[in-house]
Amino acid sequence: MNSNKSAATVLIVGARSDIAQALAHTYGAIGANLILAARNVSTLEPLRSDLILRYAISVVLIEFNLLAPVPEGLVKRLPLLPDTVVMMAGLLGTQSDSVARPDVADVVMQTNYVAPARLLLAFAAAMESRGNGTIIGVSSVAGDRGRASNYIYGAAKAGLTAFLSGLRASLTHSGVHVLTVKPGFVRTAMTKDMKLPAPITADPEEVADAIVRAARARKNVIYVRPVWRAIMTIIRVLPESVFKRLNL
Repeated sequence: MNSNKSAATVLIVGARSDIAQALAHTYGAIGANLILAARNVSTLEPLRSDLILRYAISVVLIEFNLLAPVPEGLVKRLPLLPDTVVMMAGLLGTQSDSVARPDVADVVMQTNYVAPARLLLAFAAAMESRGNGTIIGVSSVAGDRGRASNYIYGAAKAGLTAFLSGLRASLTHSGVHVLTVKPGFVRTAMTKDMKLPAPITADPEEVADAIVRAARARKNVIYVRPVWRAIMTIIRVLPESVFKRLNL
């Protein structure tokens, strides 16, 4: 393996998702070394081999359960403190299951907000001590306003969005940058049973490219397709009396 020891190192948490794997290829193509953290990480061995063969980079696999009692313990388990941390972990679930079963709702909320926030807090502290770094959190347009169809998931993503905003502000003078990503609809395994409108639906590769470009430009918040900013602006400003009657 001919890895470049001077290259940037990127940690992707939740590396088994379609977007995460596309992101691994996008970062690999620009020469970044990778640390991929996920449950059942052995399933990523084919991806690891492909990345090494294609890009001659270092790829380390870390078995990691975000819902472990102390998710922030991952920081000490890593071979080094990465230059960039990307929080890709997420769980859509179904609204009906979350409403009917508190344990299911808890897993959705823990996976999308509580555990990611705890882990990113730990990385933020370590990067602040070092004086540099990039934290990328993948949130969702679902967090822009609670909608009847997915308010459990949306509320958790709203929490993550607010957390990332506060973290970004608190690290303004630290050398650590925080990017919030709101993909909108994406064609992935998580959405395979949903009827998604093509004009506002992205592919994982499009999301990955947008993330890398936004991180390089040190942007604060991006909607992967700009149309989503307009859509969610309209949804946010609707009067509550109107909004609650809509089938959204």
